[in-house]
Amino acid sequence: MNPSTLPVAVIGAGPIGLAAATHLLARGESPLVLEAGALVATNVRAWGHVHLFSPWAYNIDPAAARLLESHGWDAPDPAAVPTGGDLVTRYLAPLAALPPLAPRIRLNSRVLAVSRQGFDKMKTVGREAAPFLLSVVSPDGTEEGILAKAVIDASGTYGSPNPLGASGVPATGERALADRIFYGIPDILGAHRARYAGKRVLVVGSGHSAFNALLDLGELTESAPRTEITWAVRRRALGQIFGGGERDLLPARGHLGTMVRRLVEEGTVRLVTGFRVDHLGLTDEGVVVAGEDTVLPPVDELVATTGFRPDLSLLRELRLDLDPAVESPRALAPLIDPNVHSCGTVPPHGAEELRQPEPNVYVVGMKSYGWAPTFLMLTGYEQVRSVAAAIAGDWEAARDVRLELPETGVCSGDGRGTAQCGVAVGFGNVAARQANGGGSGCCGSAIPVLQVAGGAAEAQSR
Repeated sequence: MNPSTLPVAVIGAGPIGLAAATHLLARGESPLVLEAGALVATNVRAWGHVHLFSPWAYNIDPAAARLLESHGWDAPDPAAVPTGGDLVTRYLAPLAALPPLAPRIRLNSRVLAVSRQGFDKMKTVGREAAPFLLSVVSPDGTEEGILAKAVIDASGTYGSPNPLGASGVPATGERALADRIFYGIPDILGAHRARYAGKRVLVVGSGHSAFNALLDLGELTESAPRTEITWAVRRRALGQIFGGGERDLLPARGHLGTMVRRLVEEGTVRLVTGFRVDHLGLTDEGVVVAGEDTVLPPVDELVATTGFRPDLSLLRELRLDLDPAVESPRALAPLIDPNVHSCGTVPPHGAEELRQPEPNVYVVGMKSYGWAPTFLMLTGYEQVRSVAAAIAGDWEAARDVRLELPETGVCSGDGRGTAQCGVAVGFGNVAARQANGGGSGCCGSAIPVLQVAGGAAEAQSR
């Protein structure tokens, strides 16, 4: 069999997967998009109630826009801030329905594993000439093998949330209390309102997803005043926990921190710093969450906004070179490592940084960032433009990567960093709240904090 006649398998029909397919078509390649869900953009639909903090201008792939416009698409206002639902209905669903793309998308097709046909991971001689074999299963359990000339994994990380446990594994008791924990951003003001109204709620995590949950809970207290909100973070010092405020070049993102800061200052949200979840237990009073030597008051519900991690199990039969900490492609890790980078701009990167020892395998989009929470969709669009060029053999175009991202206004203390350019795909429920925003959200007024240190919890102002 001549592998060059085979399709390019794209795993995931989300924003980056559909953009990859669009760029492949433009290059004369034959994409085959495999989506595990029953609809395109299944993961985006799961957070459809959430506003992004980046406007439409940062969320539409240029090649996809050209293809849509050639079929009479009415582009949204580039300055408007969409919800996840808007992203699906105004952009992704119309894109997937276009005649050039629709026949190339297979729904309800979950990829279980990717390998080389006839070669396990240890076999070398003749390996690169063998096509890729994707083991794909449908909801009824029927399994089939699909051959491909190249593989682009754009499956994302939304289905693999980090646990509450501070050690990277579920805290003791966390699995048993899974029905009390929501991983991600619940629809607090909509479908999940009854779950949180009038309840004692603990939000764990310090990113923009936490901000969204806290802001929704804060709004919920207006109609359900008995709702109690506790926010626990690992860091002891507040530092730049509230983001860059008015210094952020994405105003919606800056307003998030500013408004959460206000909730803490007003006492609507009780902030606990220096807290690392160790174990959970159910008592007559509610769920008790404890650190190594500190116990928080009982709560009814927990919201885990602790980020996501890549599920690499489907790629284990391939030869990958990943950073041991970030779990991104090794060449990309120094550019995005959140332990180092927190201001500036992410350097442009594409196929060169994403390529693997296994030729023609690329992990792209949020999954390419591993554990780093600094991804914007615009970054993924440039990645797949470059990758499509590389697969088509045009390495000159693949290496000509260009990317301009807005700064956060948040800088690391040592000044060594590049960009913290967003969380996940840029969650930011701010469109209806910006009128009430204001302030820098960085330094200034006293913040009531319950700081956990040395086994004691004491109220402090920072």
